[in-house]
Amino acid sequence: MQDVFIIGAKGIGNYGGYETFLKKIIETDKNNINIKYHVACKYNGQGAMDETKLPGAKTIDDHHFTYYNADCFKINISEKLGSAQAIYYDIAAFKECIRQIKEQNISHPIVYVLACRIGPFVGRYVKQLHQLEGKLFVNPDGHEWMRAKWSKPVRKYWKVSEAEMVKHADLLVCDSVNIEKYIQMSYAKYHPKTTFIAYGADVTASNLTVDSEKVRTWYAEKGLKENNYFLVVGRFVPENNYATMIAEFMKSTAKKDLVLITNVEHNKFYDELKKKTGFNKDPRIKFVGTVYDGDLLKYIRENAFGYLHGHSVGGTNPSLLEALSSTKLNLLYDVGFNREVGRDAALYWTKEKYNLARLLEKTINMTKAEIEDLNKKSNDRIKNDYSWELITRQYNKVFLEEKVH
Repeated sequence: MQDVFIIGAKGIGNYGGYETFLKKIIETDKNNINIKYHVACKYNGQGAMDETKLPGAKTIDDHHFTYYNADCFKINISEKLGSAQAIYYDIAAFKECIRQIKEQNISHPIVYVLACRIGPFVGRYVKQLHQLEGKLFVNPDGHEWMRAKWSKPVRKYWKVSEAEMVKHADLLVCDSVNIEKYIQMSYAKYHPKTTFIAYGADVTASNLTVDSEKVRTWYAEKGLKENNYFLVVGRFVPENNYATMIAEFMKSTAKKDLVLITNVEHNKFYDELKKKTGFNKDPRIKFVGTVYDGDLLKYIRENAFGYLHGHSVGGTNPSLLEALSSTKLNLLYDVGFNREVGRDAALYWTKEKYNLARLLEKTINMTKAEIEDLNKKSNDRIKNDYSWELITRQYNKVFLEEKVH
């Protein structure tokens, strides 16, 4: 039996990349008698875990529940810590992992840390873990230090933290080939051991139909029609290139809507963008809020004319995988991460003026056969290389190899 402790996600669920990753990998691996997962979850604060909303979870007490073959424990955090909360949470979770490993006398454990938040502090805990004959695995995520939402001091911290996590990791599991290359090149002096395992995607179709009540209600409320809109789904942050996508759509002659599923409540970036582009005067631009119903979101994706993906930072992006799995026509920002995933199953645009506007107009005139060809390629790409079954098998191999060594 290989014990794998996972820390860095708020919990297990359908929100957030890491939270979805945990849910999918544990569900897919629920009958595996060779691996036992131990998952740290937030007890309180933003995104705190509520297992009563997770079908299949069984509460043991207010700090402890099980989810199939995963033992889940909750970590209390001080909400007074502000942005340092996430760092405290990961450190407290690591301490708890070590306590449990000692208490349960677990041999050759793996502690898998998602993201590089605790680099400056990780050395002492890795030392304890190694004394217990354990290994540290790290998922370096994307280039967190490049995100525009962080101030310069925070970005500097992220870069330093990333270096320290790479230095101390026994294995770095990269969910993008580009991220793996970056780690190998940037931190060659540490001789990092890396492997590539992609993020997974749900390849099943929506259970909803054109006549489903929730479908008709949503489309009526938003003033939309199936196959008559381009779709954007993702966090409303500058590095996802909303400014370019909106400005270029406004320049285009597309007689379809641009539907943006994202949370813009109390968002300074939204106000700046409105002032800069005047998108509120273009009736085609429609911010429709968030959609937490997974089946409804899948139906909305399936029935979009096309999907726009502007992410410029990070590894394999979950929303891109979902789009390639569900939407026939995908228009991606031309950067290494996106090309790596989309290959010849998508079309690409740059920030050059009128580049995206012209591409939008071109797609309107594409034949059904051309669109269907791209649809088949994107579906095949996801099924063959990004299914959760495949991803789980790859993780199993990596986790169980450590037991052998």
